[in-house]
Amino acid sequence: MADPRYSLAHVGLEVGDFAASRAFYEGALEPLGIGVVMEFGEGYAGFGIPGRPSFWIRQADGNVSGPTHIAFHATDRERVDAFHAAALAAGGSDNGPPGLRPYHPTYYGAFVLDPDGNNIEAVCHTPG
Repeated sequence: MADPRYSLAHVGLEVGDFAASRAFYEGALEPLGIGVVMEFGEGYAGFGIPGRPSFWIRQADGNVSGPTHIAFHATDRERVDAFHAAALAAGGSDNGPPGLRPYHPTYYGAFVLDPDGNNIEAVCHTPG
């Protein structure tokens, strides 16, 4: 088992329009079982599972983060498909439809651009 001291605990983005980004991420991440689990006033929210925020967005004071790439784990390919559809419905732009990728034989991912142009992915590594 990997030593948890060396795993990623959380990541955050400075966003240009907090309301638009929050709406996008709430819609896009819902099929993955990820939602807002912590907030600090207006303009600062943590997404994850209850008690464990692992992805944060915060209203930028100046420049926004990125562009960057963030991938979220999906437990199955159907959730990757649902993420892609939900992200587009929430205002994201298609950056690669769901499908197998050449990274390894079972890498199934989908990509969208968030309101600030960050490349957001859902990926499943298990066979279909």
